[in-house]
Amino acid sequence: MRISPVARERRHTLAFLDGIRSFAPVFLGTSVDMGNVREHRAGQPSGRRISTVTYVLHVAARVLAAHPEANAALRGRSRVARYDGVHGKFTLDRTLGGRRVVLSAVLPDLERAGLGEIQERVDHFRDGDPATMPEFAGVRALQRLPGPLRTLAYRAATRPLRRRASTTGTFAVSSLGHRPVEAFHSIGGTTITLGLGATADRPAVRDGRVVVAPVLPLSLTFDHRVIDGAEAADVLAEIKEGLESFKGSGVQGA
Repeated sequence: MRISPVARERRHTLAFLDGIRSFAPVFLGTSVDMGNVREHRAGQPSGRRISTVTYVLHVAARVLAAHPEANAALRGRSRVARYDGVHGKFTLDRTLGGRRVVLSAVLPDLERAGLGEIQERVDHFRDGDPATMPEFAGVRALQRLPGPLRTLAYRAATRPLRRRASTTGTFAVSSLGHRPVEAFHSIGGTTITLGLGATADRPAVRDGRVVVAPVLPLSLTFDHRVIDGAEAADVLAEIKEGLESFKGSGVQGA
């Protein structure tokens, strides 16, 4: 047996996990027929790829804009902030300091962003080097701090309600769709967190007939301190409906 300190590159994750201890998570789940999304993706110009995460960010932002009670954050037991903009946090599987880590980035005002714009912003973070990108300077600084100071610094950055939207987002999306995962429930530090499994061909019902369709396992974790189950179920249902009816026009325009 070999005992060693937690790798410095993972210390920001420990700070995050300490920060969400007060959450009261409840977990919901559904399956989404991604047939229309697959058709829309196939119709993109050559060389342009739209990720599943981008489609979910796009649709979910519009749903959250219609549910201000869920596009919110709580501090303590009595202070709730409801945000005008919808800021989506998504997670990244990256290598930092030679170690595989999870990082996250916040994309502001997604309710007004088109699909292509969201993909460009996602690609910026996926293609950049987290060791040098200015957007991850705070993470790198956090990793260098000793435990007590790291906890204090993380709380100072994320606890104030005015900062919360820009530092942790107003909703979160986390995906393990690159592996054969059929259920994934995550707490993203926001009132609403969406967990994505792998889209795979599975039985689905269309117009009363069972067909083989690309199906996405989609979970929603909500903080019960902020909203109740009925509101969370409405949000999940509307995200499912938005993805299943995706046409890339009008409100859902690319």
